[in-house]
Amino acid sequence: MKAIITLLCAFILFTGCQPQQDNAANEAFEKNSQTVLANLKGWQNENLDYSMYADDFIMMDTGFNGLDSVDKETMMKYDTELWKTYDFKLLNEPVLLPGVNADTKQPDGSVRHYSSWEVTRTATDSTEAKSGVIQMYESFDFNADGKIIFQQTYGDFTGLMNYLNDAKDNGM
Repeated sequence: MKAIITLLCAFILFTGCQPQQDNAANEAFEKNSQTVLANLKGWQNENLDYSMYADDFIMMDTGFNGLDSVDKETMMKYDTELWKTYDFKLLNEPVLLPGVNADTKQPDGSVRHYSSWEVTRTATDSTEAKSGVIQMYESFDFNADGKIIFQQTYGDFTGLMNYLNDAKDNGM
């Protein structure tokens, strides 16, 4: 009986001394994932809620001969121009993945996703509508208030735009 009580006390002592697991990064990822899904839906519906972006937001331009970075105001102008010419349709439920801090390699609440988009150049008086599909990888980093502070998007935009805007379609 004495051995059982000793083992029970040792078990209680051992389990009671375990450090509390920090679940903050996972909780932030879950919350921020909802923001990313809202972002993708807003992009597709051409009514993106830019309040989800921090005022000091920066987007890395990953395109061929792109700018070093794009601020929130510039991104809003680019989005408006793109929506005038193209329609965007998300083809699958995005695969959401937690990101990690580049220095510590620990989860940090950031969100990455893989998705496929159909992009259609809308018809005009002189051109037919034309569509192409692009595979995307995108990452979003967030501040403590849950606002997007950094975004980068990877996909063959140059190939897609060349395809959609082929010179022979434009009368050149």
